This record gives sequence, C-alpha cells and structure tokens, in this order.
Amino acid sequence: METSGEETPIIIAQAGPLNGQRWKLYDSLLVGRDGSCDIVIPDRQVSRRHARFLIAPAGVVLKDLGSKNGTHHNGNRIQDQVVLQDGDVVQIALAQEFVFVSADATMPLESIPSLRKSPGEHKLRLERRSRQVWIGQTEVLPPLSVAQFRLLELLYEQDGRVVSRKSLTIGIWGEEEALEVSNQALDALIRRLRDRLAAIDPTHNYIVTVRGHGLRLDNPKI
Repeated sequence: METSGEETPIIIAQAGPLNGQRWKLYDSLLVGRDGSCDIVIPDRQVSRRHARFLIAPAGVVLKDLGSKNGTHHNGNRIQDQVVLQDGDVVQIALAQEFVFVSADATMPLESIPSLRKSPGEHKLRLERRSRQVWIGQTEVLPPLSVAQFRLLELLYEQDGRVVSRKSLTIGIWGEEEALEVSNQALDALIRRLRDRLAAIDPTHNYIVTVRGHGLRLDNPKI
C-alpha cells in the first residue's frame, strides 16, 4: 500500500526493516506482523495486529491495539492512543521506527536538520529523527542497531545522570520481555555499544559503569 504525495499525511519508515518506505494516509493504516496489514513488519517482536494510524475528528491518531511489546510515541509507551503532531516519532516494539509528516508540513524529510549542520556543545551528539550519532565531526557508521541506539538514547536523555540496569532493560526490551532478559544479554549489548563508540574515539569511555547503581553517559564538551 505504499504511495506518494504531498497533500495528505505521510508515514515514513526511518529505521528498521522498512527503512525508507513511505505510506500516504487516506483513512487508516494497520500496522503489524500479519500479512493482511497495510504496513507489514516481519519481526517476532511485533504483534500480528500491533497498532493503527487513522484520521479522526481530533486529527491523525496513533492507536495501540493491545500489543505485547508496546507502541512508543516520542519515546513514551502509549496506553491507548495519542494525537500525532508533525515530526513525531513512532516506534513499533523495538523493530521499526516511523516519522509522521502532517498534511500541511512544508519541510521534506531530506530537510530535517541533521547534527552535521547544527553541532551541539557535547562531543557525542544524537539525532532521534534520523537516528544519526556523531562523535565530533564523524558519524557512527554503519548506524547503530535498534537496541544499541535505544540504550544510548536512554543514557543520552539523562544528561550524565545514572540510569539503573533495570530501567535500561525495560526501556530497551519492554516490560514483559525484560523479565526474560539476562544480565549477560544487557552486558553484551553494553559491550557492543562501547566497541562501536571506541571505533570512532578510542581515547574516551563514553559508557561508564557505576557499580551498584547502573550506568551513565560521560559526554565531554567540545
């Protein structure tokens, strides 16, 4: 059901197996793992009928359909439904991320500001919409995996404050899946993320373990 156009809302996949695809929203779009859905995400973390985008009197609504691993809106898991605004980021479980572009949006996806154009004060910079990560003027490529990016995002959002391992596990895998995630799995993910960052900047340890408490991001200023 992939279409194109400029006069109606558009759902754009920007990370995950559907990266780069876009769908025009005329009435509603059903998202899930089942082949009958309008947007099919072939990942076991995604429920067969996971979520729905639909046009309602209040605007364009994102509705979770009782999915197991949740639907996130701008980083927050929704309980029922939310009204979308231009540029909002939607994540289906940990499998696929979308950006919502409203009907009256005048800025194309390619014009979304990137960190290359607007460097921040800190050496490591993260752009949620495009899923870009920069260390200095060097982009981390290939892009981080969904789980690696989510781990870094959780630490980045806390601006140097310690985040408990439990909070990280839930934030990455979801509440239900987190019960089955071992400490070794989280340790392996942390190690892989450290390796990816060290490949760009081997002189600094960005992911710091605070024993007995959790982890924090040590992000020096330029």
